[in-house]
Order: sequence, then C-alpha cells, then structure tokens
Amino acid sequence: MKPRILVVNDTQEILELFRMLLEEEEGYDVVLSGFPIQQVQEIEHIKPDLIILDLVLGDEKTGMQMLQMLKMQRSTASIPVLVCTAALQIVREQEGYLVSQGVHVVYKPFEIDDLMANVKQLLGSHEHISSVIKEERKKHQ
Repeated sequence: MKPRILVVNDTQEILELFRMLLEEEEGYDVVLSGFPIQQVQEIEHIKPDLIILDLVLGDEKTGMQMLQMLKMQRSTASIPVLVCTAALQIVREQEGYLVSQGVHVVYKPFEIDDLMANVKQLLGSHEHISSVIKEERKKHQ
C-alpha cells in the first residue's frame, strides 16, 4: 500500500507542485488541503502517514495551531510532520517545541532533493514506529 501524504498549504500553485512531485513522480497517495484542518476526526479519517504543513495560512498562524492540535491528541501525535514554510521568524520562536516534537523543517524556497530526502526519512521513521506499536499491542493482548 502506498504511503498517504496530507499537504496543507493555502497557495494553489504550491499544492499543485506537491501533488506533481509526490504523486506523479514518487507514486505516493496525496491528499491536498487549502486550509488548516481544525478537527482531529478529519485527520483520523484521512489516515496520513505524513503531514506536510505550512505554518502561516493567509495572515494567520493557523498551521501552528493545527500542529499543536495534532501533537496533543493520542490518535495523531505519532504522525510525522514536515513543516514547509517561509516563516523563518515563527520557526525560530518555536524551535524548541518543533525539535521536541520531532518536526522537520524545510524552508521555502526549497530544493526538491532536500524536500524528498525529508519525506523519505519521515515516512521511514513512521513505518518503524507503527511496527513497534503493533508489536507492543500484541504483547499485551
């Protein structure tokens, strides 16, 4: 089964670029959203293996709010997040939090090879974490 990647960005051209890179060139299952998802249930329904998230959508820091919501819920906390943003100041202000949550950051404009290396690394770590969790559940049944 192909890994599913949720991309959240308010710029249509960027969404289309991610769709082309991740779906057409790499064969991933890609779900695009032009606005931050406010409900954990929506994320649970999508079941992404990775979320690529911009921190500033419109003039608001709603991407950061979405990230915090994801990390506070048990059902979504283990989903890897790659922040792809031009908001250097926000990343600097939130660096400790981002590092503590294992969030990777790629700054816009980005090198495609750098982006893809982060995507592959995060998807690999998610598969490892998922298999560890499944093994632990089996032990306790």
